[in-house]
Amino acid sequence: MTIWTKGLALGAMLACTAIPAIAQEKISAVVIDGYPARALWVKEFTNFFIPEVDKRLAETGNYVMDWQESYGGSIVKPKGVLEGVQLGLGDIGIVTTIFHSSKLPSQGIAAVTPFVSTDARAVAKAVDEIAREFPAMQNEFAKQNQVYLATGVVLDTYQVFSTKEVASVSDLEGFKIAGAGMNLRYLEGINGAAGVRGGLTDFYNMLQTGLVDAAQLWPEAAATFKISEVAPYMLRADLGAVNSKTITVNADYWKKLPAEVQEVLQAVAVDYRDHLSGLAMDRAAAAADAYVAAGGTIVEVSDEDRATWANAMPNIAQEWAKTLNDAGEPGSDMLAAYLSKLEAAGHTGVRDWTQE
Repeated sequence: MTIWTKGLALGAMLACTAIPAIAQEKISAVVIDGYPARALWVKEFTNFFIPEVDKRLAETGNYVMDWQESYGGSIVKPKGVLEGVQLGLGDIGIVTTIFHSSKLPSQGIAAVTPFVSTDARAVAKAVDEIAREFPAMQNEFAKQNQVYLATGVVLDTYQVFSTKEVASVSDLEGFKIAGAGMNLRYLEGINGAAGVRGGLTDFYNMLQTGLVDAAQLWPEAAATFKISEVAPYMLRADLGAVNSKTITVNADYWKKLPAEVQEVLQAVAVDYRDHLSGLAMDRAAAAADAYVAAGGTIVEVSDEDRATWANAMPNIAQEWAKTLNDAGEPGSDMLAAYLSKLEAAGHTGVRDWTQE
């Protein structure tokens, strides 16, 4: 073979081996959340969601993602993710839905049904199934120029963390108690308790400065944000698991994505939902132990106290359902279907929220 023909053969071989690299399309994805990277759901987006998407896309080799992660307020604050994704400041966002009850009312379905389930896995699955069976949830995100992927539950159950020693629910009477969104309504079942709106990243300072006497959050978050330093008493009231995170994609960005990438993102979002809720449950007991090890004291609430608290509350579930019904959405049907799913999974509340 002459040098010339050898050169042609080598060139042809190189051209053939280069074809896959040329065919592979790189897709940029800006992910945003206002919470810091140490927050469980953000950490697992980095450690689980992104690698899983990359792995599945690598099976065909047609596309590769160029991830750009922006957390901790670098682009948006915790309450700004919904608007940030809407405006295209981020392509994919982890929306904390409890901050947006007026724009995303149907996302409040778990929040308006406290004292039912402390199983994050069951709640996450039930809420996500409701979102796929009833158009209301996905339509609310569509109005915000976003595509709904999946709902996440990051907490096994809300508890009450206090700066002052408490022995029962009645000891919370007259307290100023921090909360976020609908859980402030729970306090209407406690005489003289006043709700103070705040976010997870604010609670430490609110407790430390005396702005509030207590805060509603969950043990894993209490451990992550060192709440035992400022609120050494945890009233284990088991208020219940609540969906508070939803993965969404900017609708304009979504339309431009290849079908293969869309399918992978949708599938991995559901797996992330189950992974995250499973972690929340796995870490719940350890987080409570860590709270005690850090100097905290856990006070058990009796079943009677829980029932008294639940029954003293206004029926916020019925209020929620009526608001949706009045807007032309099947709120009552959604509520009944959601509670039926939980009951089928073995979770029945101390109060029937479907009854007036």
